[in-house]
Amino acid sequence: MTQPAFPKLLSSQIAFDIARAILDGFDKHYRLFRQASQDARGYFERGEWAVAQQAARERIGYYDRRVEECVRLLEDDYVPEDLTDQVWRESKLHYIGLLTRHKRPELAETFFNSVCCTILHRRYFNNEFIFVRPVVSTEYIETDEAAPTYRVYYPQADGLRYTLSRIVTNFQFGTPFADLARDIARVESRLAPFFAEMAPNAQFQILSSPFFRNKGAYLVGKAVNGERELPFVLPVLHADTVPGGQRGRLLLDTVLTDREQVEILFSFTRAYFMVDMEVPSAYVQFLRTLLPRKPRSEIYTVLGLQKQGKTAFYRDFLQHLKHSSDLFETAPGIRGLVMLVFALPSFPYVFKVIKDFYPPPKDTTRAQVKEKYLLVKHHDRVGRMADTLEYSNVAFPRARFAEALVAELKHHAPSQVEEEGDQLIIRHLYIERRMTPLNLWLSQAEGSGNQAALEHGMVEYGNAIRDLVAANIFPGDMLYKNFGVTHHGRVVFYDYDEIEYITDCNFRAIPAARNEEDEMASEPWYPVARHDVFPEQFGQFLLGNPNIRRCFLRHHAELLTPEWWQQRKERILDGIVDDVFPYPQSIRFCHSPAPATVPPSLETMK
Repeated sequence: MTQPAFPKLLSSQIAFDIARAILDGFDKHYRLFRQASQDARGYFERGEWAVAQQAARERIGYYDRRVEECVRLLEDDYVPEDLTDQVWRESKLHYIGLLTRHKRPELAETFFNSVCCTILHRRYFNNEFIFVRPVVSTEYIETDEAAPTYRVYYPQADGLRYTLSRIVTNFQFGTPFADLARDIARVESRLAPFFAEMAPNAQFQILSSPFFRNKGAYLVGKAVNGERELPFVLPVLHADTVPGGQRGRLLLDTVLTDREQVEILFSFTRAYFMVDMEVPSAYVQFLRTLLPRKPRSEIYTVLGLQKQGKTAFYRDFLQHLKHSSDLFETAPGIRGLVMLVFALPSFPYVFKVIKDFYPPPKDTTRAQVKEKYLLVKHHDRVGRMADTLEYSNVAFPRARFAEALVAELKHHAPSQVEEEGDQLIIRHLYIERRMTPLNLWLSQAEGSGNQAALEHGMVEYGNAIRDLVAANIFPGDMLYKNFGVTHHGRVVFYDYDEIEYITDCNFRAIPAARNEEDEMASEPWYPVARHDVFPEQFGQFLLGNPNIRRCFLRHHAELLTPEWWQQRKERILDGIVDDVFPYPQSIRFCHSPAPATVPPSLETMK
């Protein structure tokens, strides 16, 4: 393979100016990104939930706007003849030089790629013009002048209770706690077995910035004792989230030390955190020690750095392709009317392509489907909607595609597929975490006589619908095939082409039949508007299996009544943001017995 002809001398002023302009564009983006993350603290302290959600949605669009600004600037300042191959090569080298002491080089490299790929043709995506792999190291950045990423606390020297109180009070929330001494005692009680015998290295390592999302703040770190380590996450909520809680005060709602619960907290099915990070790579490196099974790409994404998440994911994907040999094939499950879904069996993701045409009763367009997916990207997913990675012009090795899949793609989505040499180019696709379709889960559970699994699936299905409603989302098509079961056993919705806001729906009871002819008619005898929904009909489509019906009615019968849906709609219209907790209700302190001893006040503890 011929090595790229990089210049020995960097002589182009245009190349340097381009590199400087792109880095200035990135620095502006991250400055605004950090400011939005810092503002989240004030929204939390004041309980401004609607403002916080709007700010989180707006922050998602910051990156694309800065890329567009940078592209316009370069296109305005330079004619295409100025932007030769030599200039782009030199620009990349100048850019590397500018990043040598940068605190966020990996993000800046991705920004450079985004600008270049917007200006250049696809044929340049995998050559020396862009950062196909990271060039500037993110190791030990914070040993420079950056502030420490985490603080260390020593319970052996200061005592466990006092150490825990220092961890919380050092964050200096502007809203007082209702009873911090009580909450600290509860945390201490949960941690006592872990620290029963303290090793010389006993410590807490706590990330310096709180993590904000929805109505909660999270203090994130780990507890270390000898060779043992535990995740350590303290959810901080407003006290009025518990019965009888005092308005305008805070509380510690629980402590998370179970790795699986922390994985769910950082799940791909939830909204992105707002967290102020001077050195993002240091936060990612720390979180990977808590979440070793979670890929780096997902951690970047859940921190709100979704473009870096996409970059890291694609690099992982290319690495997996190089070290595997299985073929892409149509994903198992019932074929969708709107999406063609395929997968690589050895890779835990699915690839979704919008079809060119949709048989009845589907009445939609490609633009409308993309709009629905964008809605989900910007919405609070409350742990019940899968996040998606959206890509354009993705080149796959043609030899890795089963012929039947290629034929299916060309039949259902010919406008989205192009063969170019030994590559298959897909113009637009979504990538999601692979899950077991709920219909297959239920079928397998019933076929094997696993009543517990069947019951779990139906409980989770109903809970998923309840959580979606709390987030102002009506799934539209509620068939089991549109829901998946994660490896944590949680049911998640992943088919978005028919979703609507709850507030846009009109939930109605079915009018009484006027006569026998009405009852026997194949069409409704009553007028039905576009957004009318009749919950009484859900059972006809969902509960034909008697065993499944019994499970559903035992736990979620009210979901078949229009009154339940209308009440939830009215709460949303009244501006009430319901609590959706990213951990089990059973571990919340308000559902646990109080500690046996009443601790001294924080004043005496000091």
